[in-house]
Amino acid sequence: MATATEYLRPDVISQVENLELRARFIVQGFLSGLNQSPYHGFSAEFSEHRKYERGDDLRTIDWNVFAKTDRYYIKKFQAETNLDTFLLVDTSASMDYGTEGYMTKFDYAICIAAALGYMSLSQQDAVGLAIFDDKLRAFLPPKSKRTHLFNILSHLANTRPKGETNLAESLHAIAGRVKKRGLMIVLSDLLADQEPVIEALHHLRFRGHDLIVMQVLDVSEATFPFQGQVRFEDAESADRLDVDPVSIRAGYLESLRKFIGVYRHECLLMQADFTTVDTSMTFDKALLEFLIQRQSRF
Repeated sequence: MATATEYLRPDVISQVENLELRARFIVQGFLSGLNQSPYHGFSAEFSEHRKYERGDDLRTIDWNVFAKTDRYYIKKFQAETNLDTFLLVDTSASMDYGTEGYMTKFDYAICIAAALGYMSLSQQDAVGLAIFDDKLRAFLPPKSKRTHLFNILSHLANTRPKGETNLAESLHAIAGRVKKRGLMIVLSDLLADQEPVIEALHHLRFRGHDLIVMQVLDVSEATFPFQGQVRFEDAESADRLDVDPVSIRAGYLESLRKFIGVYRHECLLMQADFTTVDTSMTFDKALLEFLIQRQSRF
């Protein structure tokens, strides 16, 4: 029987077939880990506090949270807490890639999405879902009912990646549809022409949404461990390329670093948050990054 924190490992959670159970186990493992970490106290109070900023009234500091974290936090006003959360999940064919022994990018992404939905609902936040490939395929408006979470999880569990990527068009469509300010969480490998994607991310920010971009890569995409002659095939175009991976590894990793760096820089400029995870990472790292970044938006 796995312990709570063991369910943070993708290889363990992949043995659980039901997505709702996966979400619950991941969140339970994550909160169990938080209680033993320097972030102890965030699990209960995180959604109700923000970091102290210069100029804030010292009387608003929550000294109970300070005693747990050794950091200054103040209570958020009620109006600051009512922010709808939207899970924007890329379901294009490239997300179906996975190294043997690891989850695919899509399975990893929907586990993160399910856990975030579970956490948001437990904090009485409304949660919505958008899934897309070359266009927006499904859109569920945000609600805070538990039955709605089951509907979201059902959509995610019954979706399989297919089709080409048109991330930019899908994000534009979402920006045009959502009128009320919300928290947009993009889960995608971002393997698309960067300029139109960045323009679409700007569109979301222009509409007033807070934005967290989580790039999900396969472990082999992140580390390029291939040996011997290898044939690479594009999941969406079926183009093939035979290469000696050793000879191109350094160039590939440098190109990937620059590719990620452009997104990170552009997100910084638009005051959005950006992080990259890969399918070898335990789920607590991704969730902790989300919580830290979400809190910093307030």
